[in-house]
Amino acid sequence: MTPTAVIDLGRQAVEVTLMVSAPLFFAALVTGLIVSIFQAATQINEMTLTFVPKVVAIFVTLVLAGPWMITTLTDFMRRLFSGIPGMIG
Repeated sequence: MTPTAVIDLGRQAVEVTLMVSAPLFFAALVTGLIVSIFQAATQINEMTLTFVPKVVAIFVTLVLAGPWMITTLTDFMRRLFSGIPGMIG
């Protein structure tokens, strides 16, 4: 296995990781922004007010984007496993 192949495999793994985690991060970011604006407007500084909506938003996003995330990860793993004989030989 050449160093170029290792770097390419690592790059693909990082790309898949970022692609799969992006919807969850985006949901948490948007929810946190909305809650922060609400807290600034009402001057309520309760820590659970920031935590619970983020958990709910991430759960809903996981339910909605979960099948796509699983398919993306499965496709990557299938390509990885099918390429093992070519990497060794």
